[in-house]
Amino acid sequence: MPILGTIPKPIERSRWRTWLGIAYYRLRRRLEWMRSRSSYASTQSSTELPYVIFTHRTPLLRQLKDVDMRLQHNKVVNLRIAGERLNGIVLKPGEAWSYWKAIGKPTRRKGYLDGMVLHKGKVRTGVGGGLCQLSNLIYWLSLHTSLQVTERYRHGYDVFPDAGRSQPFGTGATCFYNYLDLQLYNPTEAAYQLRVYLTEDELVGEWRSDQPVRYRYEIVEKKHWFTQELWGGYVRHNIIFRNQYNTSGEWIGEEWIAENHALMMYEPCLPSGS
Repeated sequence: MPILGTIPKPIERSRWRTWLGIAYYRLRRRLEWMRSRSSYASTQSSTELPYVIFTHRTPLLRQLKDVDMRLQHNKVVNLRIAGERLNGIVLKPGEAWSYWKAIGKPTRRKGYLDGMVLHKGKVRTGVGGGLCQLSNLIYWLSLHTSLQVTERYRHGYDVFPDAGRSQPFGTGATCFYNYLDLQLYNPTEAAYQLRVYLTEDELVGEWRSDQPVRYRYEIVEKKHWFTQELWGGYVRHNIIFRNQYNTSGEWIGEEWIAENHALMMYEPCLPSGS
């Protein structure tokens, strides 16, 4: 367990420094894609593979404190556009997959609207805002398959208190075009197909395959704690593991998944009912 003072205070950078940093990392990512020897999944099929490996759904609209619901409705539009780019993508054996390479840059020309964007723990607006809900969903889905998560970025801020949380803290994947990416690799002999669609009130995702389920996975939180840093802020920590079972329900083993550290934007001990 970390000792007090191990999480540094966030650094405030100038607008120009921030802009130059974003431009640099985006260029570096483009060059990486160009030079990569990995074969990225590009096949998109409307024919569903026969076996459902794992399914999950999340609500489209949430009433968040001090957040304009217009941004939530715009998010739904953004999710629908991005979802169409991902729905049906087939990840063949030996192929890699990149969230941003598959979606492309969200722009107004493509129909994306201003949605909620979190910047240093504060709510702002930005074109394509809200797409983290989609990357969160795909990451959670992928943890329940034999696919390998080769790149994932944790959320650096814990902005809202737990309210109706259905999965452990720290099991999402933040995204920011194009360098905060979510990438997967298929090391198996089976093909996997991603299905993403919207119902009237939910975002639904599933991984399907051309081969039946061989293993079942359970995501568990093994440790969860809070610290107050020397500079005054609170940090939330936890460690995530994954249990693997065969189709008979026999436990095979345990795998470390991630260690999360997030700066809290609210008091860790809220009064009852807050």
